[in-house]
Order: sequence, then C-alpha cells, then structure tokens
Amino acid sequence: MKLKLDKALSLVAIGVLSGIGSTQAAPVYEIVNLDEATYDLLGTIDGTRNGYAMGVDANDQLVGISQGKKKLDVDDVDDGIINVEDGIEPEEKISYSIFKPIEANNFTFTAAGNAAESWKPEFFSIAGTTAPGSTDSEGEVIVNSIDTFFYGLNSNNVKVGSYTAPEKQLPYVGALEDQDFWYYRDFELRGVAVSTATEPATELPLVPPYTTFTREAVGDKPAATVGLGGWSAAAAVNENNIAVGYGSTDLVSFSIDRINQCIDDFNAQPEFPVPIDVCVQAYQYPDVNNNRRNIQYQTRTLVWDLNNIDTAGNPLVTELPLGLTPPANSTLVFTAQGLGINNNADVVGRSHVYRNGDTDRLRQDAAYWKKDTNGDYQYNWVNFNDDEVYSSMAYDINDTGILVGNYRKYIGGYLRDKFFTLDTNTAGETPVTPEDFTPGISDLSSKAKDINNKGQVVGYIEVTYDKEKPRPKAGFLYNYNDKEFTNLNDRLVCDSKGYVSTGETTWERKKITIQDGTGESLTYESDIYVVEANSINEDGTIVGTAFIRKPRYQFDSNGNLILDENTKQPLFQLSGNGDPVTSYVPRMVVLKPTSGEACTYTDVVEEKPYERKGAASFAWLFALPLLWLRRRSLK
Repeated sequence: MKLKLDKALSLVAIGVLSGIGSTQAAPVYEIVNLDEATYDLLGTIDGTRNGYAMGVDANDQLVGISQGKKKLDVDDVDDGIINVEDGIEPEEKISYSIFKPIEANNFTFTAAGNAAESWKPEFFSIAGTTAPGSTDSEGEVIVNSIDTFFYGLNSNNVKVGSYTAPEKQLPYVGALEDQDFWYYRDFELRGVAVSTATEPATELPLVPPYTTFTREAVGDKPAATVGLGGWSAAAAVNENNIAVGYGSTDLVSFSIDRINQCIDDFNAQPEFPVPIDVCVQAYQYPDVNNNRRNIQYQTRTLVWDLNNIDTAGNPLVTELPLGLTPPANSTLVFTAQGLGINNNADVVGRSHVYRNGDTDRLRQDAAYWKKDTNGDYQYNWVNFNDDEVYSSMAYDINDTGILVGNYRKYIGGYLRDKFFTLDTNTAGETPVTPEDFTPGISDLSSKAKDINNKGQVVGYIEVTYDKEKPRPKAGFLYNYNDKEFTNLNDRLVCDSKGYVSTGETTWERKKITIQDGTGESLTYESDIYVVEANSINEDGTIVGTAFIRKPRYQFDSNGNLILDENTKQPLFQLSGNGDPVTSYVPRMVVLKPTSGEACTYTDVVEEKPYERKGAASFAWLFALPLLWLRRRSLK
C-alpha cells in the first residue's frame, strides 16, 4: 500500500521509531492462532467480520467479542461497541430506532490452547443468543436482538460481562403507513457472570440496585411505575470469584423529567398514544445528533460476591463509595466505575471527585478501593499533583498492589493519553509515567490495560510523531521491574509478521490465493500487525487485537453482499489492474513466548513509500480497535 499523510510515510519509518529503546532481553513471541494452511488469523467466529480478545486466564483460556460485518452507528465508549474505522461503507451501518427491529452486532466467544482446535474462537451463547448465520426449523436465518459482551474471566471457569435485553414488540397505532410494530426492550445493559465449571453452563444476571422509576400522584398527575431495567456491567473477576463492575443506583434529574413527560403524553393522547415503554426506549437509545443517551443514571462501582447467593438468586453486592459527597438537590451525573480487581479484592477504576475538596474542580480521576480493618471499602484518589492532568483512569492492579492506568493532559499543545504505574502500598505515592521509545516523557499517547504478578504490563501506544493526523498504534509490553519498554511487533518471529522463508536468512511476503465468486483465482500479499494488547497471564501469554490484510467484498447500497449470478458466491472488489482491493480488519491475536529469534527483516525500502499490489486501504494505520477500554466504561 502507499501511505500518504502530509508527506509519504513508510512502514520502515514506523519500524525504526518503534525499535528505539527495545532490548534483546525482551521475550520473543509468535502468533499461535495463525492457520498454517491458509495463513489466516483465527480471530473471529464464523459469520462475523471483526474479533477482539479481552482476557486470558492461567489455563490458557480466553474470552472475546466478535462483531458482524456491520458496525453500530453509536458512540463506542458509552455503549461498549468497538467502533473501528476499517473501511466499512455508510450503508453497512446499523442504527437503532423504535420503528425498526433490533439487530445485534456483538457476539461472545471463547478459545483455548488445549481445545480440539487450538485457539479457534468458538461462539458462546448468553441469554439464549444463537450463533451468527443460524437458521430456524423453516430454514430462515435467525436475527439476534441481544448484544453480548465478555470482558474478563478467571481460572475457575467463571466469565463476566454484560448483555442487552431481547427485543419486544407492541402493535403500532399512529399515522405512519406500513408500520406494524413498535420495537423496544426491557433494559439496555445488564451485567452477567457465567460459570462453565459444570454442564450446562449457568448464568447469573447481575441486576443493578436501581431498575424501576416510581412517582406518586400529585394533583392531576397520576401515580405511575415504569420499568427502566437500569444499567450494569461486570468488568473483571478474581480467582476467589469476586467480580467488579458498576451499575445504576438512581436516575439523573433531567432523566426523571423525560420519563414524566412520557407518562403525561401517553395520558394526554387517547387517540394515538405512544406506549410509555416505547417512549422511554426512544430516550434510552443514543441521540442521533450527539450519540448521548437522554436517560442517564447515577452510576457507582459495585462488587459482587459470586459465592454468596441469596434466596432470590442474586449475589451479595456491595456499593463502593464515590470520591465525593454529591450536593443536596444536585442535577449533575456522578459516576464511579470498577474496572479491575486483584486476588486481595482491591478494586481499581475511576470516580468523579472534587480535587482537593474544591467544588469548582469536578473531574473523573483514577481511583482504588481497599478494605480497612473493619472490612469496609475505602476510596483512594490517585493524585498526580499536576493541575494540567485533565482526567485519569485505572484499569488493573496485581496482587502486589501495583496499579496501572492512563491519564490525559496536553503535551506539546495536543491532548494526549499517557500510561502510568502506581505502587499503592505506600500512602502518598505519586504515579509514575514510564519512558517509552525515547528518554523522558514523549507525546505518544499510550494506555496500559493489564498487569500480571511478575510486573509485566501490556497495552497500546502510538508509534509516529505526526502532529495533525491520527497516529498508528501498536501493542506494547512493559516490564515494571526493570523499566524495559517494547513494541510487540519488534519481538515477533518473521512467520508471525506475514513473511515466509526463502532461505536461511531471506524472507518474502506470503502470497495468499483466493477464489472470486466468478471462479477466478486472485492473489494478494499477507500482512499482520499487533495494534493492542489487552491481557497477559503469569506465563507471559498475551491476547489482544491484530490487523490482518484481507480482500474486500462488494456490497450493494443496502449493505448486502453481491453474489455471482452463476456460482452464488460473493465477489471481491478489484482495482483497475484486476488485483483484489484489500483492507486491514481487526482480529483476535494470541502471542506466546518462543525460543525463536525476533524478526529483523523488512521488505520496505525506506527511501520510497511501500507500494502494495491491489490497492490496500491504509485506514488500519489510523485506527485502534479499542474495546472501549479493556473493560467497558462510560464517559
């Protein structure tokens, strides 16, 4: 491909930058979910386009999320949707509406090193979902309305995440022609813990404290009760089956006004009443103009003891303290979220806080919660002692109390994210920003996602210094103990980077042959690039996301595949030279330490931009499939 920003940028330039600061002490890795026969990255389930590995346990088992060929037209952070600009056409997007059936786009999967097919993603059903492409008894394709998410797991076969409620319908009454139903659901997001220790697997919904709105009768306003469903998600679980996440504890004042309006409008329109549940659903969906929900909840960090289940089937839940005391009658949204937990049940995440007690300085800052001598959780603010830090977040903490996260501030005139570490064992410690590719603090944005008990940290970092354009990103490995920082792509063996050997010291790009729907054979060159590391276990196995070069299919204006009239097989997009047009799609990747040597070969000539065959898209270079965070969070 040819990369053009304001000036030509070669992949070799990226490699040179990313190699600065790397040392031979770092482990060498190989990608182990690469199909040897097809050289395809086994990184998503059948019938979906994108795949993302979210967590790996001590038994070499992982959980992940797959997306269909379409992406949702909503905000990626607020909704837990991985929103990757990978060349998807506008007509392929999904948007939500109370006038259209609800179509799910996210599916959970598992994979394991000791499975019958090593590390192959396998669809995992939550809340009755069926695998993409499944058909009913009459041969009709089943359309799932339930989005499912896995964010973490432990070695006891407990997996945690969240899911949406299934679609419901009500007969439509109104002025629109050809409209048969209203479409809605009982809740937008609910945490879940799934145990696969026995067959069949058991699901435990993690219901938030607040799910229902009730108003008393006042004057001519009748009393009413509306089921909202609330909002919750489980982000991580430790080896003692203690899960952490967040959930709704109350409604925000402006949301109460909107629900009251739904009730009053229903009562005032006897001829064409909009059902209250449908009106509320419209407000629960993201606004088409700003992608923000018009019903919002007060949200707090929650800890669920999955070993302690009450008679109603709910686990013991503990609400952790917010980083401030909200003023009486406040109309603001105050949020705290738990994103990580260690085996001591120490919790990390973020919370709203008034910095140093100043009520004019409301911020969302990294936080951690530890139990006191009475067994009660106490809030701890991560204080950077830096007024220029705009916000921060903590993602994980290991059993020795080392916390990792990122903060946001202006560096060189641009808002950047930088990853940090913090030793929580000593009161008053200040977070440390590790050096990355160059001495001192660079302006390369970075985020740390996970840390194991050996002090190995994984995440992602930008790898070019272009000021005005989006920057390419790469997965990194950082050793907390010896301060070594490494671009994971610099530690891959050549076979894991898209090369095949042509001799003892020579390599070339692997040629991939595909068959078009017309029956014609087409060829393109392979390429694999690790863009994010999400999780690392104690053995050093890393899982995350890589971009792999794939040919692009032809779609019609409705987003449907164009099939050859004779073979009924899909057609590939072709360049003017007749070569397949390719783009880079995100797929789950599994990296294992190996005894091989890190690849130093490149087929890119630094003096000239890399010319591809077949018009590959370079959108991959500008995007990072960030599962919204390693564990979901709200803005």
